[in-house]
Amino acid sequence: MLALCTLSVAALGQNSTISFNSTGPLLASRSSPVQIYADQEDWPAVLRVVDDLAVDFGRVTGTNGSVTLLGNGTAGSSNSSISGYGGAIIAGTIGNSAIIDSLISAGNIDVSQIENTWEAHISTLVTNPMPGVAWAMVVAGSNRRGTIYGLYSISEQIGVSPWYWFADSPPQNHDTIYAINATSVQKSPSVRFRGFFINDEAPGLTGWIKSKYPDLKYGPGFNSDFYKSVFELLLRLRANYLWPAMWGSMFNVDDPKNQALADAYGIVMGTSHTEPMMRATNEWGIFGKGEWSWSTNNKSIYPFFVDGAERAKPYESLYTMGMRGSGDTALSSGIETELLENVVAAQTQILSSIYGNSSVQDPNKLPQMWCLYKEVQGYYEAGMRVPDYMTLLWTDDNFGNIRRLPLANETGREGGAGVYYHFDYVGSVRDYKWINTVQLQKTWEQMHLAYERNARQIWIVNVGDIKPLEIPISHFFDLAFNIDHWDKDSAPRWLEQWSAREFGSVAALRTAEVMNNYSIAAGRRKFELVDPTTYSLIDYTEADRVLAEWQTLQSAAQSIYNSLPDKTKAAFFEMVLHPVTAGFTFYDIMISVARNNLYAKQGRTSTNAVAQHALNQFAKDQDLTVRYNSLLDGKWDHMMDQTHFGYQYWQAPMRQSLPGLQYIATTQRGLAGDMGITIQNTNATVPGDDMYHTGSSSTLVFTPFDPYGVSSQWIDIFSTGTEPFSWNITTNATFVSFSQSSGTISPNGTTDVRIWATVDWENTPAGSGNVEIIVTPSEAQPTLFIKQTLYGTQYSKPILILPYNNTVLPSTFSNGFVESDGHISIELEHWSNVTGANSTGNSSSLSYQVIPGLSRTLSGVTLFPVTAATQSTSSGLALTYNLYTFSNSTAGGNVNITIVTTSSLNTDPNRPLKYAVQFDNQPPKTVQYIKDQPAGNLPIGWNAAAADSAWQSKSAFNYTGAGQHTLKVWALEPGVVLNTAWVDLGGVRPSYLGPPESYRVK
Repeated sequence: MLALCTLSVAALGQNSTISFNSTGPLLASRSSPVQIYADQEDWPAVLRVVDDLAVDFGRVTGTNGSVTLLGNGTAGSSNSSISGYGGAIIAGTIGNSAIIDSLISAGNIDVSQIENTWEAHISTLVTNPMPGVAWAMVVAGSNRRGTIYGLYSISEQIGVSPWYWFADSPPQNHDTIYAINATSVQKSPSVRFRGFFINDEAPGLTGWIKSKYPDLKYGPGFNSDFYKSVFELLLRLRANYLWPAMWGSMFNVDDPKNQALADAYGIVMGTSHTEPMMRATNEWGIFGKGEWSWSTNNKSIYPFFVDGAERAKPYESLYTMGMRGSGDTALSSGIETELLENVVAAQTQILSSIYGNSSVQDPNKLPQMWCLYKEVQGYYEAGMRVPDYMTLLWTDDNFGNIRRLPLANETGREGGAGVYYHFDYVGSVRDYKWINTVQLQKTWEQMHLAYERNARQIWIVNVGDIKPLEIPISHFFDLAFNIDHWDKDSAPRWLEQWSAREFGSVAALRTAEVMNNYSIAAGRRKFELVDPTTYSLIDYTEADRVLAEWQTLQSAAQSIYNSLPDKTKAAFFEMVLHPVTAGFTFYDIMISVARNNLYAKQGRTSTNAVAQHALNQFAKDQDLTVRYNSLLDGKWDHMMDQTHFGYQYWQAPMRQSLPGLQYIATTQRGLAGDMGITIQNTNATVPGDDMYHTGSSSTLVFTPFDPYGVSSQWIDIFSTGTEPFSWNITTNATFVSFSQSSGTISPNGTTDVRIWATVDWENTPAGSGNVEIIVTPSEAQPTLFIKQTLYGTQYSKPILILPYNNTVLPSTFSNGFVESDGHISIELEHWSNVTGANSTGNSSSLSYQVIPGLSRTLSGVTLFPVTAATQSTSSGLALTYNLYTFSNSTAGGNVNITIVTTSSLNTDPNRPLKYAVQFDNQPPKTVQYIKDQPAGNLPIGWNAAAADSAWQSKSAFNYTGAGQHTLKVWALEPGVVLNTAWVDLGGVRPSYLGPPESYRVK
């Protein structure tokens, strides 16, 4: 049988211990089941995973492994003899497994690198490890989860994805599995507690739960049957921590088995940032007395806290400390530090009485955290502090931009620091709950920054309904487990390995390319924030370019899907084809609505056809939802119920509604006749009157053509009436050509045609001039303008003016950018050189590094290391760009330079993000583009920056005229991520992404 993946796929971020080639001893085959041994006194969580591993071998080879539990040196409960005929695996936890401890004592395994550490394991081959076993792969864990991760690493390597159930990834099939004869040491994870928060569960997850599990006494069926799948997923992803669903459920109350089951699996339980002392939000409404207000009702809240702590005492827990208001709101209208300090003091007293002071004050025994979410950060800014053994859990802005990280004087805290991050959110600027919009490069950059700044104790991410965020969840946990394995360039590599694991190696590279480009395209702006006005139909053909990118992605994803084996298609649909197709359909609808609205203003006959296309795509969007919900006989019914059209404010609409469409009266001829004409970069239409050009004028003027960017522009000719017509396009210049020079347009046939006018610069006269282009009906047909006269219209023959500037670039100019269309647009990774004192070696460790894809357009440029000191314009590294301009002057004598950066925030209040910019030899201008506000409020202008996924800031300099110029840009603080620069000489037009990059001489 052919395997889906012919090469060994190591567990992502870990060393390989498994092979499918005979490079080591046979571990298992279709006829030789693997024999797995464990100590019956080991942790229940470990023994459960031993059984999982045996079943996983069966998923891959068709023959389950056999499990033997040993006790007192003899076989315990067993379904095979010790002398079985398969290869052997011995697994156990140091100090909890007699067989592992005996192998250590005998010197057969060396665990010195992992002993007494957190969640580490070692895997090695040992000969004659026990009577009747000639050799065995020995997996020894430093604690129970260390052993579990070692076992699940084997599962992943042999071909069982962590998402085999939650995303229906099919196991790979192999006839034989071999052990690699080498020792692998997996040290402690990069981050101690790694988990996710199931949040905003309605309508997707809650609807699915209600359709699959019976309702419970107090709410939907978030019971132990559901959570055991969640626990297993977390462990297979090498996570260990969970904030359970909260809005319609109560983890510890809904099903009394939930908390004990979590501990039996080895999961550290917590509660969300707004649920202190292991009590769910909804518990107060059922079991509490009075209002949720510490200042007026602490006598009732105190015992409520006590009950939560006593209930959690038998289990491994991470306590949320502090208090917020009811329903995820602020505790009070202002920053009342004394009030919150009293809350924490009372909570500490409760824990001390239950656990004892020594346990409470030891973060290794009783971890606690204070989540500085939203206004709670204001309490810290106002001077409130908690004991050093409590972890400070800093947060992002709900849109993936970390707000604060430890300062130098905060890194020595015993409890350390962590980050609460978001892949899903309900709130301002707008909900984003539908499909994945996470840019992997952004996650890497922010979490790498957090790690280097010593926020390493807790990483927890809001994942909404879990599905459909499989990719960013996997990526997040791989970073948290072994961040050193993944560098700034790693997103495509990670995606290729992930794709090989989920779908097989044959399509891995193509799938990785699709999803890397999807990550960038979807990360430009959350779907929920895109509307028909977002991308320009007129300027830079922006909307057309963006839609073409999405169509290319969809075609590639569909092609891969069509090539896959049937058993792989469900998983591929869920994680790749659906989001890509849904994203393309969404963009097609929004841009089609925009086109419809524009065409209606222009009186185009095709207006109604574009409206119909939008309606058809709206129906396709609904069909995609039904297809997802119906997949695998409705396994994920309701999971894709989230509305995503019709937003009026931050909250999701209650029902899908298409943006407004317009229709034209097809039985009435336009007042200006049957033919309309427009050109690129204008809304104006001739002949006729509109608000975009001088009344009754029939002349349109192109943006000037030049050899360094604007060599082609389009002309649209279209029907505006009831009669067909032929058209002919002529010009008085031989150096201007057209993609089509004549044709016929009919209201019932071809209603629109786009012609490209192109200038042949080799045959264009030197200097500047104007070319006249005339579009008329052909001589074979009565002239439309005669008809217009007969109808009493006053409009004259349309004339298009094509200005050209046949400018010549000096041969001495090199390695830089050239003006066209009154501007220069620069992707900042394309610097001419790096200058400054540090570039000569004074600080050789400091450098500008490019993070591919960390941008709305190309990449991000930032300083490494991210812990570097503040830079200055006098001694710091500057990115230098050679420019050449042709404009002799500008309005006001200024050149405006816009710098676009990522939407990152000031993580150090003492070192706000700043850059400096200089034009020619004028004094550099320092720009602090993020202005923080007090009391935990978000920065000035945050709404626009979060929505746009970028900060934009403008600086003006004097312009001295045409010729060579120099632009310099300094990132003055690590964490500044530079994307693009727009040098505006008066030609930059409105658009979302800005002008495409200008012509560059290399």
